[in-house]
Amino acid sequence: MFFLIAYIGSVVLINYAFSTAPHLDIIWSAWGGLVFVLRDMVQTRFGHGAIVAMLVALVLSYVTSEPAIALASATAFAVSECIDWLVFSITKRPLHDRLWISSALSIPLDTFIFFGLIDALTPGVILTALGSKFAGVTVVWLAMAWRLRKAACAS
Repeated sequence: MFFLIAYIGSVVLINYAFSTAPHLDIIWSAWGGLVFVLRDMVQTRFGHGAIVAMLVALVLSYVTSEPAIALASATAFAVSECIDWLVFSITKRPLHDRLWISSALSIPLDTFIFFGLIDALTPGVILTALGSKFAGVTVVWLAMAWRLRKAACAS
């Protein structure tokens, strides 16, 4: 439940931050890594129920943020969630590999869609957003791979 609440809250907070202080876009773009890590945790625990969490976060974002920010967020998340759903549904790889494959495909699209729609496509923002998202996903991937190896050694 913690990851679910944290995921919804982080989406709402990052959209609110972009609405109230858009000049700090490089700082806010660094939060994207946290959102993707939390989304992955929600997806592993709730499966396709992550889409419901995304919808709740987007409705709350629409109420608390500028509609253009909420729309950009909704569009970017919809594309990345569709990619995640396809990767998780089609591939038969271990979970940590599916997370990495999904992220490798969805992170760049999510980043370019969101920042393109809010007219913030600058090299600094793009590099910060991509870097934070891939760093977060890599940490999750390493933790899951380590846990898998540890379990294999124990048995």
